[in-house]
Amino acid sequence: MLWLLFLLVACAAAVASCARLCAAAVAAAQEPEGAGAGRRALSLYETAFLSGGPQRVGDLALVAMDRQRRLLLAHTGWVTVVDPDGQDELERSVIAAIGPHGQSPVPPVRAALAGAAPVRALADRLVAAGLAVPAAARTNVAAAVRQVRAAAGLVLLMAAAALLIVEPEPGREKAAAWFALPLLLTLGCLAIARVEAHPYTRWASPAGQKLLGRIETPRPRPARPAFGRGGGVGGVGAYGREGADAELLTLLALHGASALPDPALRAAFKAHWGH
Repeated sequence: MLWLLFLLVACAAAVASCARLCAAAVAAAQEPEGAGAGRRALSLYETAFLSGGPQRVGDLALVAMDRQRRLLLAHTGWVTVVDPDGQDELERSVIAAIGPHGQSPVPPVRAALAGAAPVRALADRLVAAGLAVPAAARTNVAAAVRQVRAAAGLVLLMAAAALLIVEPEPGREKAAAWFALPLLLTLGCLAIARVEAHPYTRWASPAGQKLLGRIETPRPRPARPAFGRGGGVGGVGAYGREGADAELLTLLALHGASALPDPALRAAFKAHWGH
C-alpha cells in the first residue's frame, strides 16, 4: 500500500493548485462598483491598452506619428524622427526612446515605450476606473495556471512511480483509476481556466471588455499610393485621408500591427535588419 502515499501527494498538489487558481480568477474578475459607468466611448489609446497592453499603445503612437509625417517608419524596421517636437507626453516619450541621433531600430523603441511613464499613467487610470485588470491580478492568475500545470505533471510522475511498485494484477488498474481523479481535476481546471479565467490574464476587465465590444472593427482599406501622401495627385482629399487614418489607427488599436493593411507598416514592426 505504499502507492497510497504517492496518491496523497498527487491529490494534495492537485487540490491546492486548483484552489489557488480559482481564488486568483475570482479576485481578477472583481471590479469596483460602477466600473465603466458614464463612459460613452474609449479613446484610441485606451482601446489600444485594453486590447493589447502597453506595447500596443506604443505601436499606436508610432503609427499615428508616421501618419502625421512626424516620424518615418521604414519597412526595414527602422524609425526616423522627422519632427522632434512631440505634441504630448507620449509623443515626447517616443522621440526620447528613439534617441539623440533621431533614428533607431523599431524593437528597442517599442520596448522602451511599453514602460514609459505616460503608458504607466494610462494603465493606472484604466485600473482605477475598473476597466483594466491590475498587474498583480494578471500575475496571480498566470502563476496559478503554471502551478496547476506543474501539479498535473506531478500527478503523472507520482502515478508512474506508484505503478512501478504495485503488483501487476489487479493492483495497477486500481491504482491507475485512483490517479485518474487528481489528473482529471487538474486538466479540467485548466480547461475551465482557458474559457473563464483566460480573459482576465489579458488587459481588459469585464467592464472594459464590454466597452471594447461596442467598437466596430473598421474594414481595412488598401494602402495609400506613395504620391498621395500629401493628398495631391493620385491621393485622396484631406478629409478622406483623415478618415482613412482614423480607421487604420482604430484597426491597429483593436487588433495590433499584424492587422495593418499596409504591408510596409507591417514589415516595419517585423523586420530586424540592422541589429
